Formats: sequence, C-alpha cells, structure tokens
Amino acid sequence: MTRSAAAALPRTCYPAVWLWPGQAMYSGPALELEPHSGSVWCLAVGVDGPLTVTAGTDRVEARSVLIPPRLTHHLTTHGGRLVSCYLDPTSDRAANCRDACRETRSELLVDHRAALTTPPVDDESAQAWLNLAAPASSHLIDPRIAGATTLIRADPAAGVPASVLAGHAGLSESRFLHLFRHEVGTSLRRYRLWVRLIHAGSAIGAGESLTTAAADAGFASPSHLSDSFKATFGLTASRLLATGVTVRIP
Repeated sequence: MTRSAAAALPRTCYPAVWLWPGQAMYSGPALELEPHSGSVWCLAVGVDGPLTVTAGTDRVEARSVLIPPRLTHHLTTHGGRLVSCYLDPTSDRAANCRDACRETRSELLVDHRAALTTPPVDDESAQAWLNLAAPASSHLIDPRIAGATTLIRADPAAGVPASVLAGHAGLSESRFLHLFRHEVGTSLRRYRLWVRLIHAGSAIGAGESLTTAAADAGFASPSHLSDSFKATFGLTASRLLATGVTVRIP
C-alpha cells in the first residue's frame, strides 16, 4: 500500500482511499468485489455509468445506491470506475445521506440528489465530495450510547465487554445492546469491527506494517484483519494493497 499521509496527491494517482474519523472513501477502478455485508452504510456511485447491486432476490441498477449495514449484497460496475463512501452509523452524515436519496427499493436507497459522478482527485475534492454526499449536521444520538462509542474509538483493541459499557451507561446489558442497535443502526460487535478496521487502515496509511496495525487495532493476526476486511468490503486487504492504492489521512 502506498503510504502518503502528508504529501499532495497527484491528480493521476489512482486508486485512492481517504480515511476520516467515522468515514472512509474509495475512488478508482472496480475491484470485482465478492458478495459481502458491511458494518456501516455504503454509498456506491458509478463514475462511468450505472452500477448494479444484488441483494438476495432484489436487483437494483442505478447511478448511485446507498447500502445499509448488515445487508449481504454483490456490487458490479460493469467495468466502470467506482466511488464508494463508508459512513459510520452513529454519524449524522449517514442520516443526511439517507435523506438525500430519492427512492427506496426494498432495503436499498437509490438516486442521490447530488451530482456525485465526478470522482475526487485530491484531499480537497475528496472532502468536498464527502460533504456533498453526506453533509454534517447537529444530529445527536442518545448520550449514553455516544459515550459508549467514544470509549470504543478511544481504544479499539481493548474490547471492553458489553456489560462494562452498559454499566457506564447506567443500563442493563440487554437494554444497552437493544438501545445501541437502535441508535447506531448496527450491532455492538459490528460497530467495534468497523472502528478496528478504520484504526488499522489509518495505521497502515501512517506507515505501520500490517502486523503492527492488526495488533494495535485488536486483531489476533494479520490474517484475522484480512479476513475481517474481506467480510466488510468484499476483498482482502492484501488484494487491495496489490492495486497500489494510496491511503490518505487528510
């Protein structure tokens, strides 16, 4: 993986991944993703034409598709380029992105109101693309659950048990887990996985090895990180690395 967290990104440098707290974006050629289900919302946009998303018996063809957490799906761009934006379920950006979609087809949301088919070429345009697709606002989740997500993000490797998080929130474990899923839009386990993946990706972008990044993020091994990455994004970390992708941490 090309590790360039500080230098300017050449306009011809593709593919690229941008990582922000709670958000991630990929821009580049289609990666022949395998069927998978993620822990977060994913907005997929076909740069050169419509893309197709298949989830069970549902098949949607559109220029932009917003895919919810936990939905097993297969995405193809028919040879065209792709921009995919991954949004933390706790983020107000995810809620605003949902609101910007014109239509719901089964569990998939389609036809984002903004013109998003021009791919980002540098850090500034990536931030502008994110702000257009999923603008930030003052949306707040339950402060007890917000406190739990803050603890998880502060030390992804810690693996603080649900019972402890529930105690901090002043709730029973069962009530906490129910409220967490309601407020965040995904389970505690999947949210923790998302945080660990972003933490590991940020470490790799800053120059750490896969082994070190995996351990610091709470994965048992580099292969555990790779398997979790594939389950979330549809390809292994090693396969993504092999594309020469540039990791950006604006």
